[in-house]
Amino acid sequence: MSARWAGPRLPLAAALGALAALFALRYLGGGHLAAALLVFVGPPLLLMALVLRGSARAAFWSGVGGLLWFSHGVMDAWSLPEARLLAVLEVALALAVIAAASWRGLSARFRRRRG
Repeated sequence: MSARWAGPRLPLAAALGALAALFALRYLGGGHLAAALLVFVGPPLLLMALVLRGSARAAFWSGVGGLLWFSHGVMDAWSLPEARLLAVLEVALALAVIAAASWRGLSARFRRRRG
C-alpha cells in the first residue's frame, strides 16, 4: 500500500497531461510510434493517472521526471532552432511539474521558517 499524497493533485496532473500532449504533438508523427509512446508520451500519462489516485511515489517520480524533461527541453532549445518553441514549452511545463510536485514540502519548509 502506498502513501497518500496531500499536495496539489490537479495542477500536477494537468501539467503532466499537457506535457504528454506536447510530446504526442511533437513525436508521434515521426515514424517511430512505439518509441514515442514508450519514452515520451507514456510516462507522463502513467504518472498523471497515479497522481490523480493520490500516490505519493508518483508525485515524487513526477518531480524527478520534471528534472529530466527540463534538461531535455533546454538541450533541444539550444541545439534545434526549428523546434525551439516546443522545447521552450517543454521547459515551462517541466518547471510546472517540479513546482507542483514540490509544493507541499516547500510550503511546509517556509511556513516553519516564519513561525
